[in-house]
Amino acid sequence: MAEPLPGALDKVRAMLLDDATLVRAVASGRRKGQEAPPWRRLECRYVDLKAGRHLQVTSYDDTQAHTANHRVGDPARAAVAELLDLPFGNWHVDTAGSQLQLRVTKKGAALLHQSERTEELAPDRGHDRDKARLLAEDDPVLTVLGISDAQGRVKPTRRAKYRQVEEFLRLLDATLTDALDTGHLRRPSAEEPLRIVDLGCGNAYLTFAAHRHLSGTRGLPVHLVGVDVKEQSRRHNESVAADLGIAADFVVGSIADVQLDEPPEVVLALHACDTATDDALARAVDWGATVVLAAPCCHHDVAAQLRRAPTPAPYAMLTRHGILRERFADTLTDAFRASLLRLRGFRVDVVEFVGSEHTPRNTMLRAVRTSGAVGDEAARREYDDLVGSWQVRPRLAELLGDVAGSAGP
Repeated sequence: MAEPLPGALDKVRAMLLDDATLVRAVASGRRKGQEAPPWRRLECRYVDLKAGRHLQVTSYDDTQAHTANHRVGDPARAAVAELLDLPFGNWHVDTAGSQLQLRVTKKGAALLHQSERTEELAPDRGHDRDKARLLAEDDPVLTVLGISDAQGRVKPTRRAKYRQVEEFLRLLDATLTDALDTGHLRRPSAEEPLRIVDLGCGNAYLTFAAHRHLSGTRGLPVHLVGVDVKEQSRRHNESVAADLGIAADFVVGSIADVQLDEPPEVVLALHACDTATDDALARAVDWGATVVLAAPCCHHDVAAQLRRAPTPAPYAMLTRHGILRERFADTLTDAFRASLLRLRGFRVDVVEFVGSEHTPRNTMLRAVRTSGAVGDEAARREYDDLVGSWQVRPRLAELLGDVAGSAGP
């Protein structure tokens, strides 16, 4: 039930100013129809410094984190007032005994969900850390996967992989929290765990990390299945799962053809090559999945079509040079994918997966099914006009049987 935003923000304010119980608060996203906040994300917690307890606010832009400490009392109250004035669309607050999720609706009201913890969570007041980690460097999962050494330190050569794991977990955690709190995703139980499939899992770095974070840190019952075409990957992953004591299934098969005992509710497809991402998205739609996280890899299919099709005026410069054509094909392909998912009842965001200094393939499609209805007529016209102008056949449209979307030369 929606409620007035000022009153909901006052509840967040009270939790943020309680230095005895606040564990962590996170603000993200932007409100509909307003300018984006100056920061991509904010994190708040209390730290104990030599000068006493302070509210620590860490603000993230696209490249780095900026930290400021505010003494408990008037300085902290002033800082919190400024934070709550920023047009963030979501607040997630963890305290020792409860958690709260606030989401601002399109009409500027607040959807508020608050629940009590079965076990109290102990706040971490230490100030000598760079960033709160969802998976500690000495977690056994990272050691078994070869990301950390025997002393529990991330290997210098595996820093990029660790950063990728962390950023993926943050996106997964935020997406599932929102989907659970808004009721789009059912709350799992021990009898009916959350069904997750990782399509094209490879050596399952992210599969195991997701299982560890969701079942261990979050306490969510999950049943996770990894799918890959290589028998070698299945044997390797089953061995790792046994070493870690993780109950996860691994099957051999292609994304397009794999058969699962039960349809998954969450579909992951990370760096599946070219149209394999389209296969994954089509399977997610067919399965009726609620949450989809897909990080595409290469985009050869549309790039090849752009070389053959006439370029509509006045955009010849976009396809005249090979490097520009390839980059534009990446953008166009993911725009088609996002549009097609929206037309099938998903709310879709296209976000940065991990910094470009770690991998150039850093785009992620994040989709949450919010209804069973197809998109509105304006969205359909927009998509059809884009397809018609560039005269290409989006592979996902063909897989979904989208007649208008698969029309081309």
